[in-house]
Amino acid sequence: MSLPGFPEAAPLAGVTGGVLIGLAAALMLLGAGRIAGVSGIAARAFGLAEGSMPRMGAWAFLIGLPLGALIVMGQTDAASPAFAEPLLLVVAGLIVGIGTRLGSGCTSGHGVCGMSRLSQRSLVATATFMATGFATVAAMNALGIEVLP
Repeated sequence: MSLPGFPEAAPLAGVTGGVLIGLAAALMLLGAGRIAGVSGIAARAFGLAEGSMPRMGAWAFLIGLPLGALIVMGQTDAASPAFAEPLLLVVAGLIVGIGTRLGSGCTSGHGVCGMSRLSQRSLVATATFMATGFATVAAMNALGIEVLP
């Protein structure tokens, strides 16, 4: 099933992915008593932050993210992911990393976990990074910059 005007859209896959992300976040909060914020877990894995999660557990979580996606991709007819140029990915990753430190969390921590708990800080952070994302896409479109090859 696709959406009119969006032939590449996969709403069923999006809903399924959203439900699985919500379930994983709920299981992490209820089972481990911690927020499933990927930037915080990554900081813990690399020894940049202290926390209650063991470093090996943080690494297992980080390795499981792409591994789970690869398993699903192998079991379905999902399209291969398209990526931007490596240098652009590195620069974007550094900018996102700085932003997650300034905002005390990332999209998973604020957008999924914080919003579901009605955290005021997460509501503001999510509105800010969504508005910034919209503005970035609009600016890139206006400049004729194509991100994906």
